[in-house]
Amino acid sequence: MASKHKLKEAFEVESEYGAIYTGGLVKWTSDAEKIYCQDQEKINIISVADNKVIQSIGEQINEGAVVEDAIYTFALSDDDEQLCTAHRSSLIKLWQTNDGTLVKMWKSTHNGPIPQLEFSTNSSLIASGGADSSVRIWDHQRKTCIGSLRGCVGVLSVLKFNPQPTNRTVFAAGNDNKINGWNYDTRESVCTLIGHMTKVTSLSFSADGKFLVSGSRDKVLILWDLQKYEQVRVVPVYETIESAIVLPNNIKLPAAIKLADDKIYAASAGEDGAIKIWEMNTARLVYKQENSLVSKASETEGLAITQMLYNKKVSQFAVVSADHNIMIHNSSTFYCTKQFIGFSAEILDVVFVGKKDRYLAVATNSADIKIYDTLDMNCKIVKGHTDIVLSLASLRNFLLSAGKDNTIRLWEINPSDFTVRCIGIGTKHTKAVGSVAFGKISHQTFASVSQDTCIKVWKLPKELDPNATINLNCVATEIAHKEDVNCITISPNDKMIATTSQDKTAKLWSLSNLSLLGVLRGHRRGIWCARFSPVDQVLMTTSGDCTIKLWSLADMSCLKSFEGHDSSVMRAEFLCQGMQILSAGSDGLIKLWSIKSSECVTTLEKHDGRIWTMAVATDESNFVSGGADSLLVKWKDVTEDQKLAKQKEQQEFALEEQELANLLREKKHLKALKYALRLSKPKLSLNIITEVIKLQEDGLDETIAKLNETEKEKLLNHTLSWNTNSRNTRTAQLVLNLLLKDVLSGKFKPASRIKLVEDALPYTERHFKRMTEHLTAIKALEFTLKCMQPHANLDIEMKSDNED
Repeated sequence: MASKHKLKEAFEVESEYGAIYTGGLVKWTSDAEKIYCQDQEKINIISVADNKVIQSIGEQINEGAVVEDAIYTFALSDDDEQLCTAHRSSLIKLWQTNDGTLVKMWKSTHNGPIPQLEFSTNSSLIASGGADSSVRIWDHQRKTCIGSLRGCVGVLSVLKFNPQPTNRTVFAAGNDNKINGWNYDTRESVCTLIGHMTKVTSLSFSADGKFLVSGSRDKVLILWDLQKYEQVRVVPVYETIESAIVLPNNIKLPAAIKLADDKIYAASAGEDGAIKIWEMNTARLVYKQENSLVSKASETEGLAITQMLYNKKVSQFAVVSADHNIMIHNSSTFYCTKQFIGFSAEILDVVFVGKKDRYLAVATNSADIKIYDTLDMNCKIVKGHTDIVLSLASLRNFLLSAGKDNTIRLWEINPSDFTVRCIGIGTKHTKAVGSVAFGKISHQTFASVSQDTCIKVWKLPKELDPNATINLNCVATEIAHKEDVNCITISPNDKMIATTSQDKTAKLWSLSNLSLLGVLRGHRRGIWCARFSPVDQVLMTTSGDCTIKLWSLADMSCLKSFEGHDSSVMRAEFLCQGMQILSAGSDGLIKLWSIKSSECVTTLEKHDGRIWTMAVATDESNFVSGGADSLLVKWKDVTEDQKLAKQKEQQEFALEEQELANLLREKKHLKALKYALRLSKPKLSLNIITEVIKLQEDGLDETIAKLNETEKEKLLNHTLSWNTNSRNTRTAQLVLNLLLKDVLSGKFKPASRIKLVEDALPYTERHFKRMTEHLTAIKALEFTLKCMQPHANLDIEMKSDNED
């Protein structure tokens, strides 16, 4: 782990947490170990044990590119071995769940989208319900439609097989609020159940298949007798119902509630955000969940819970909220055991909380705060704010939050059982509170700024009632800026406060009485962030003018300006005892700067949009970033790892060089060549081949013959690189000649023969053209010499006669 005084040079992504569920259907496997979640072009499979996406099914790659074919809905077989998906392209696809293999694919005959899919009890058949009001029964083994069932009106909202294999019926409902039943063997209608006044949203059968419970948005549940096809009881539930499930009579409920064996019980969920259990025969409410983590839906939202699941094996409920969160509750206590965060919208702020940065608090485009345990990324949703949370701050186990509801809240996290308690609420601001900050020494002092342009300092009493939430005491207020205040931060010694605003200024204040100490002017756009240096009398600011500036607190002058971002710099933090700066911008880039040289050390790119926030761990070994792309990315410092890897590489290189030198000195050319090929050293293998040719050209044939298939493949790649240089023409062509002979004889089968021709042919043609020109010149010279030869002989004879 890197210590603070060592400069950082490199970071890499350690983990990233994006959307695991973006709306649509959720399925729970019968063994309760996995949850299937719909995410646009794919189905994510989440491990319930460790809260991670372990596999994705449905996303197809064609020639290196992702094929975009949105999934409308999916179905999971009872044995969890098969998954069926309906796509925008009108295709129905069948997948093997163990490895995500596409088993079958066929074109649906529906006219329009397919909103409903369902497996039969033995998984031999699949029913599809379309927007064209029809239900089709498919034999997926033969990819044939064995029946088309009609009678519904409009888009199908629900589709279910009777769970009894001997009962060959399927039920569906459309826009006419009627429930239609068919015998899918004879394709005849067996019933039309009329009772609901609005859209039917849920159908659930009793274990013996003799009774049906239907739920609707008309705020009633209806119990149907499927032997007589008539109503048994209409149960008013006083809320819009999105999901209803018939429960087994041996289920354990809180307060030792026992269920009678001769009654039908159903759980319902929807608008109120809580699970309710009803005795359907008498229309009696048996139990209502009191500790729900899903807030009741407002009049404009309509729904709080969009789906409810029940797993018989572990006797647990899972509810899916309208804001794409999945929560698992034990039926015996309704205590929430697991929470899965789906799509987080924009990530507005993030901070580490607790000892050794155990927890990570995240503010998204929501009134809820999500707190992750970094050991297993188990999440707890904290409710309290009534509007979007904009800012977070932390000190030890205390968390401070502020939002658009004009309030700030102080929370305490108990690490022993991961519980979060609201200690106090501050309600003095008149507009949205955009930023909060803790004192660095004590959690009892903190400050806030708001769109009301005011800065406020708060004090927490030394003694707190562990069972009550207090009203936080505001001890000082001052009008800070002329426009919206974006950021507030407190100095390391708790003496000064810095604020930044859209009015292009940063201001320094005394924490004790909020007296103005100075104004920093120089940015050309609004200032987003400010941070005090941990060691120097320096303040850092980031602005919409794409710059980062360092200011002297002694004389309020600008010391340095850093330019490199292409758009607004939203956040920055000091690293390495104030020797480096880590910044994030609207351009989606994170940059690491050296203050001494004023240069960018490295640029990190992972986000697709504006980066709103960063949180650096106390030991600076990692940091977390989040932004408009809903992606939470954890980066780790790999500076030391890279240095150690480089040193190790140099040591290994020295040893390899020595080993090769020893082999060459001992004239063990074959062994040296194999060693060079294994190490992928083209230049060294060229020198060895050249040495072999010098000693005996026939020895090259013998040497290459002793190489195996893999070694010949590597030698071929090396040869193609030698062939690009005219100085290595002879060696390269000799080796190519021998390797091509092996290819033609079948002794050597390279991975890509076409690539071999494409890479070798242009350079070889160029070499032969040049050699042909040389040969032509040589032949011309020889011809000239031959022509000169008779004249030379005549001159010699004449000279001899003269001498005589």
